[in-house]
Amino acid sequence: MTAEVPSPALLTVGHGRLEPEELADLLTGAGIRQLVDVRRFPGSRTNDAAARGKVEEICRGAGIDYRWDERLGGRRRLTTEEDTATRDPWWRVAQFRAYAAWTRSEEFRAGITELRVDVARERTAVMCSEAVWWRCHRRLIADVMLLEHGAEVLDLMHSGQQRPHEPSAGARLDEDGHVVWDRTDEG
Repeated sequence: MTAEVPSPALLTVGHGRLEPEELADLLTGAGIRQLVDVRRFPGSRTNDAAARGKVEEICRGAGIDYRWDERLGGRRRLTTEEDTATRDPWWRVAQFRAYAAWTRSEEFRAGITELRVDVARERTAVMCSEAVWWRCHRRLIADVMLLEHGAEVLDLMHSGQQRPHEPSAGARLDEDGHVVWDRTDEG
C-alpha cells in the first residue's frame, strides 16, 4: 500500500511554547519538507527552543529544509500619516494595518514569489511564534496566498489538525488584484 501524498498546500504554524521534539513531531506528522521562518527577528523571549539556530537544528534533525525569509516577517510600522490614510481599516490593531500595507511592497511580493516556488516543489509551512494563526501575521500571508494566488492554505494546529484557512472577513481584491482589508460588511 502506498502512502497518500499530501496536496501542494501551504501550511501555517506557530511554534508557541512547543519543545524541540514536539515541534519536530508536529512538522513531520504534517508531512512538512520545507519550513520557511517568517519571523522578522527570529527568537523568543519565552522559548529558548525557538531561537533561529535552534529551529534550524530541529529541522535538520527531522530531515526538513529550513530557510528564514525576512521579507515575509512581521513587526512592521506605519507613520502616523500612513496609518491615517490606510487602505486596510478593517484591522483594528496598528501592527496588522502596517503588515497589511507591507503585503503590497515589492520586497513582500518577491518573498511570496519564492514561497510559491517552495510550495509547488515540496510540502511547505511558514512558521512564526504565535501559536494561533488568527493572532499572527501568518493570517495575512495566508489571505494573500489564498485570495491572490488561489493556493490551498491549511492552518496547522498544535493538535496536528490541519484546518482550511478562511480568509479574513475584511479582505477583498482591489482593482490591481492585491488584497486589501477594507470591507466593513461581513459578506
